[in-house]
Amino acid sequence: MQFAVSISESHPADAGAHFAKTNRGLFLAIAVLAVAGIVVSAVSLQRHYAKSASAFCDIGEKFNCDIVNRSEYSSVMGIPVAGIGVAGYGVLLILATLYRARPETPTWLVAAAIAGLSFALYLTYVEGYVLRTWCILCLSSLGMIAGITVLAGVVKLKAVSLRS
Repeated sequence: MQFAVSISESHPADAGAHFAKTNRGLFLAIAVLAVAGIVVSAVSLQRHYAKSASAFCDIGEKFNCDIVNRSEYSSVMGIPVAGIGVAGYGVLLILATLYRARPETPTWLVAAAIAGLSFALYLTYVEGYVLRTWCILCLSSLGMIAGITVLAGVVKLKAVSLRS
């Protein structure tokens, strides 16, 4: 424990690298979920612009991605929600890989994940109570961002306990 304290006091970059190395599994899990989120969001974005119906996601009147992806709620100020998802998951991927050794990364990671989860929960509310139709791609994305949020919370808690 004294070794970790002496590293963080003399070389904060070394402490960040040590933290990233010892928590590699958490960062890897976040990165894998972020890549999966990018893929799901990209498919959803493709469906947003597609002219034909998608058979894989049309499971009756209660489950239909096309209804959700082409509704008035599928864009924010002209930007498709799925495009926002691709960008958001991309940010999470970058934080969990390229920036994982920086001391501020746990804070940024948990903040970005909470923002993404909040947006996903709002969209899930719209699906269930406004559109009354569920999108399997959207629900999959909700599961991924929820998992990332939990993992980012663990990373943040570990970072805080290391500094204490």
